[in-house]
Amino acid sequence: MTKAVVTGGAGFIGSHLAEELAKRGYHVVILDDLFSGKMENIAELLKESKADFIEGSVTNLALLKKLFQGVDYVFHQAAIPSVPRSVEDPLASHEANITGTLNVLLAAKDNGVRRVIYASSSSVYGDTPTLPKKEDMPPNPQSPYAVTKLAGEYYCQAFQRVYGLSTVCLRYFNIYGPRQDPNSQYAAVIPRFIQRAGEGNPPIIFGDGEQTRDFTFVKDAVEANILAAEGDGSGIFNIARGERLSINELAELIVKLVGNELKVVHQEPRPGDIRHSLADISKARGFGYKPEYCLETGLRQTIEWFLRAKPQV
Repeated sequence: MTKAVVTGGAGFIGSHLAEELAKRGYHVVILDDLFSGKMENIAELLKESKADFIEGSVTNLALLKKLFQGVDYVFHQAAIPSVPRSVEDPLASHEANITGTLNVLLAAKDNGVRRVIYASSSSVYGDTPTLPKKEDMPPNPQSPYAVTKLAGEYYCQAFQRVYGLSTVCLRYFNIYGPRQDPNSQYAAVIPRFIQRAGEGNPPIIFGDGEQTRDFTFVKDAVEANILAAEGDGSGIFNIARGERLSINELAELIVKLVGNELKVVHQEPRPGDIRHSLADISKARGFGYKPEYCLETGLRQTIEWFLRAKPQV
């Protein structure tokens, strides 16, 4: 049986990934320190004995070296995944995202892991005006978070060149879907909009709302991870839908789908946020990636989940 470790596997993306790997017959081990991950995200997996759970951090190198014994693939999702949080506390983001990634690579190298799939971010491109974003563009990180993700990519590339450790870096563009936490002050835009609209409160937009994003449904991101692991390619790949939408248009669509008539509220822009984002996904198509979920379909599934989960949220 193929064995995979998912770091950050109790988190939003990691729990979906662990679930899908288990469905496909992998022996799944979830590592999470529960800083932002939640046991309820993986409760069904554990209840049905479809995954093992280890509470711990990627900052613990000794733990990783022990955990990665006999492992085929490491899906490295663990991070402090927030631009505003990194602006407020850059040292914590550095330790979790850079030191943690270095530890994952060291433990993977020492244990002969077949491949590490690293969750990077579109934030590494920064606010360069050229669209769409292509993997060979010079990076221009605008926040400590973006710097940490770029440093992780460089470490992945260095470990492949120097030690022969196969690595794939996936630059996520605005992943959304069920289980995304709307309650943190650092919450991503879609769960925050859904929660507010569901409560009858107007969505809050930072800035004029004309900034654009390329939104990616979580199930498409999961499929990209598995394709990247099971294929024979390596390097850096954009993972997105390949379409962009303004934040104003997003808010209008969510309000419509939730069924409330609300007018958005605008507040001051946040430091570190980029203006426009759109991915060229042709390189990822080379290993079989093909996004299946349009924005409205993904939003409908996400809203349905939030309405069901409302008592627990």
